[in-house]
Amino acid sequence: MTNPGLSDDALAKALHEIEEQGYTIIADAIPQDLIDSVQENVLRIERDQEIVPSENDFEGHKTIRIYNLLAHGEPFEQIPILPSVLPVVEGVLNDGCLISSVSSISIGKGESPQPIHADDQVIALPRPHQALVCNSMWAITDFTEANGATRVVPESHRDPNWPVYGSDDIESIPAEMKRGSVLVWNGSLWHGGGANQTDERRVGIAMNYCAGFLRQQENQQLGIPQSVAAQFSERLQRMVGYGVYRNLIGHIDKRDPRELLGADGAMRSIWDL
Repeated sequence: MTNPGLSDDALAKALHEIEEQGYTIIADAIPQDLIDSVQENVLRIERDQEIVPSENDFEGHKTIRIYNLLAHGEPFEQIPILPSVLPVVEGVLNDGCLISSVSSISIGKGESPQPIHADDQVIALPRPHQALVCNSMWAITDFTEANGATRVVPESHRDPNWPVYGSDDIESIPAEMKRGSVLVWNGSLWHGGGANQTDERRVGIAMNYCAGFLRQQENQQLGIPQSVAAQFSERLQRMVGYGVYRNLIGHIDKRDPRELLGADGAMRSIWDL
């Protein structure tokens, strides 16, 4: 797999678009072999674990969601640290950001539109506020208006109000993109999955991040077996929570949590510094 990452100009453009409109689309961000491997493994897990749709409007009645993908190792562990996407997320949050959740979302034929929402809606802070969540949707298949492309409400990350859940009069536009592209947005942006009016499934990976001082959406330390996490790169280990944010938050008796994975986790606390 080869991936040169983003140029300085491309990074600046992406961050400007997120600042102004709340989202950006990075075209051709995912290497072809990674797309193919992810698609194959998502189908394998779904088949082996006999995963079926949920029974609520938010997750969808005809949508297959597979959570905790990092527990399955390769190829999913490549996703959070891909150099063509991670710098954008770090630009929105900072390099101390954490992985909040990694899941697949396969929208099936006849699925209804997901209610418009904001991903940081469960965080009880007045809007607008600094970015605390930065999420992304990876196009494993083409995303079109017809097959359920994520719908976004441009500039809504600045709106002082939350979207009214279940409202059907919120104007939105489809974030259409080709297979291999990635949609990245500020977690305050109003958005939702679209309706699938085709015979094909719309498959995406929801790769979500949060600020290093927040609790993650999925409990990474308990959800990922330590034997699996021990094989991750140091960067990925720290992003799932085996690390210390700003030399203070997350330590264990003034020791680096990476020691639980057998690593040399020597640290100096903020007070030592």
